[in-house]
Parts: sequence; structure tokens; C-alpha cells
Amino acid sequence: MSRLVIMTVGKTHSGKTTFAKELESVIQQAIIIDQDNHAEFINSHYKKLRPVEGPNTLKFSVTNAIVNYAIEQSNLHIILSNSNLNKSGRTNVLQNFHDNGFGSIIVHFNLPIDLLKERVIQTQRSKAVFRSASSFLEVLERQEETTEDQPSKDEANYLFEIKDPNDTLGIIQQIKEISEFR
Repeated sequence: MSRLVIMTVGKTHSGKTTFAKELESVIQQAIIIDQDNHAEFINSHYKKLRPVEGPNTLKFSVTNAIVNYAIEQSNLHIILSNSNLNKSGRTNVLQNFHDNGFGSIIVHFNLPIDLLKERVIQTQRSKAVFRSASSFLEVLERQEETTEDQPSKDEANYLFEIKDPNDTLGIIQQIKEISEFR
């Protein structure tokens, strides 16, 4: 059986982490790799090493080390729960998985902005993942200002789109079936 990488794509509070956890619970041989966990770890233990401005290269290095370890040292399907809004970034990450024999699935969370704003306003999530933002609303506003590269069918073996939170369970079931036939 060949392994899968399942990549989430979406803005903050679109449901990526919740989806990843639900997916991991139905695909027993899977692990979630979530950059928010790495950011919180760095902010708690290695704050002085964080870049003052520009890309958070330390966070990316930690993530890459964990991804490479999972590829080389496990037989698990990998669920990448990050925003992955940039096409060139997605392409580079997925190419690494393809080069290592993985099949790929992108799950694009394309929910209405009003729903995301409502979720951000009501959130109880820890702000320990922040390096430069002061709130999730600020993160969402930044994401809205940048041009999102919509995922396309040529990026992965499978592409799913979630436009409504009620779509989630059906897509999880489809991914489970795909994972069983790999």
C-alpha cells in the first residue's frame, strides 16, 4: 500500500485542524503534522531564536524535520494541517511527497468570509501561536489582503472543496475509502 499526504488549504478558522483530527480518527495509520503546534512550541521554549521579521524560518525548519522524519521513519499517511495558501509553497511540499512515492489529496476549505469572521470573533483558541499578529482577526485580515492561490486539479491526485461545514463528513468518508485502496 502506498501512502497518502492529505494537505489542507484554507484561511484561519476554516476548520482545518478539526477536519484533520476527525480524519485521523477514521484513518488509523495516519498522523497530523500541524505548524501551529510547532509555532506554539517555539514561542514557549525558543522565543529568542524566532526571526524578528520576515518568514518564520525556524518554524518551517521544525516542520520540515518532522515531515522528513515521518516520510523516512514511518509507514503512516500524513495529514498536513496548515493554511497552505501559496501555490508555489504547496507545489514544493507536494513534490517532495510525490518524489517519495506518496499519493496526494488537497482539501480546500473555501468557506464564506462572514462565517470565518464570526468564528474568529467567538474563538477561544490560544494565541500562543502568534509571532507578530495580535489576534486571529488580524491574521484573517492579512489573509484576505493577500491573493489566495486557489488549488487546482493539477496540483494533487485528488482535490476536494469544502464550501459548507456540512460537507466535511462526506469528504472524510471519501478520503477514508481512497486510503483503503492505496
